Amino acid sequence: MGVAAALSWQRAYSRRLLLSDFAAVLIAMAVSQLVWFGTGTAELRVRGDGFPPFRIAYELVSVVVASLWLILLGTFGTRDFKVVGSGSTEYRRVVDATLRMFGGIAIVMFLLQVELGRGYFLTALPLGLLLLLVGRWIWRKWLIAQRVKGKYSHRTLLLGDRLKSEHVAMNIRNDPAAGLQVVGALTRVGSTERPLEPGVPVVGDFNDLSAVLDTIKADTVIITGSDHLGPRLLREIGWDLEARKVSLVVAPALTDIAGPRIHARPVAGLPLIHVDYPTFEGRKHLAKRTFDIIMSGTALAVLSPVFLVLALIVRGGSTGPAFFRQERVGLNGRTFQMVKFRSMVTDAEAILPSLLDQSDGNGVLFKLKSDPRVTKAGAVLRRYSLDELPQLINVFRGEMSLVGPRPPLASEVDQYDGWAQRRLLVKPGITGLWQVSGRSDLSWEDSVRLDLYYVENWSLTGDLMIIYRTGRAVLRSSGAY
Repeated sequence: MGVAAALSWQRAYSRRLLLSDFAAVLIAMAVSQLVWFGTGTAELRVRGDGFPPFRIAYELVSVVVASLWLILLGTFGTRDFKVVGSGSTEYRRVVDATLRMFGGIAIVMFLLQVELGRGYFLTALPLGLLLLLVGRWIWRKWLIAQRVKGKYSHRTLLLGDRLKSEHVAMNIRNDPAAGLQVVGALTRVGSTERPLEPGVPVVGDFNDLSAVLDTIKADTVIITGSDHLGPRLLREIGWDLEARKVSLVVAPALTDIAGPRIHARPVAGLPLIHVDYPTFEGRKHLAKRTFDIIMSGTALAVLSPVFLVLALIVRGGSTGPAFFRQERVGLNGRTFQMVKFRSMVTDAEAILPSLLDQSDGNGVLFKLKSDPRVTKAGAVLRRYSLDELPQLINVFRGEMSLVGPRPPLASEVDQYDGWAQRRLLVKPGITGLWQVSGRSDLSWEDSVRLDLYYVENWSLTGDLMIIYRTGRAVLRSSGAY
């Protein structure tokens, strides 16, 4: 148990990743060589007079390239237990190591005038990178499944004020993929009568750290913060944990800020954290708009036969138009007409007041799991979010984005407090964090928190991940009604 157990599963998982990487690189190099050269040879010319060219077998070239590839994957920390299992850092390191390796080879080939077929590398690079990422994705799914069962996780002890530790414990509980299993907490008073909010037992006060570590076999300590933890005490805690080989993690009071906005800079021994403010214009958002135009335009062209079929189904299922238009609030409070396939009877708005007291929503949003206004065809469309496909028109026109906060009604915006108004700093989206995190099952507070997190931490990579997760959420019909 404890540190020894953590090191054991970390090494075991690292070996699995190494074998997976080895297989991916080997397949990529073998396929590339067989497709382009078979068992041929490459000619090497060293720049300068007096150096005659000589020939080497492509098998040797493949072995050298594969070896360098695997070495760089290890050097770049792609199997570091701090990054595997959650987040995008693991994937970014794999891509970075691969691109740097092939870039370095290209430079060497140019300097030494090595005559190697371009197709050899143009095949090995994308194929190998694809296999590496797919392999990592498969292992990550396996690791997450194990962590949900309580395996392959770090036994974690929280140390700090009760309120701050409760906040950290709640966030850890909501992200089992992180692999942190909170087994206890140390607070300033150390009262064991009442556990922390998610049910984490309080096992003592700050002075009990050494004894508690021996008892509960924790391999990770998270310092959540306290005014009573001075610099000297923190240093002593760090030395004690270092001697025990227990990982030390410090949870700053910054919440809902993505990693790319955080920059650590040591100043006179102080680990100062710089936080970038969110930006709402510039090249990133131009790239987002370009992505929206290309994807929505392509989707509208490809799905036009599907639109026709769905429109006929809606019209055949009940009287009324195939499309439903509703005023929503978009970027900077500007209103627009959002388009959807009609999933309710035509007088749905007139019937709404009589159903308000039956809402299954979260207090601000009206939702009814068994809404009598929904038609039979509409129920199917809603279950798989097919009714939202016409919003691609709004995206193409620039009123919405593929990914963004939920498009609110004006009546909802009237209830926004000062912080919720920040949802209107970006265009609303067809999908978003709210869509892949529970949809209608979310509380109002969680919906606002997720939307604000997206607004302030948007990235194109994050959008692609949300679109991928949306497909899974739609297939499961989670939170859709």
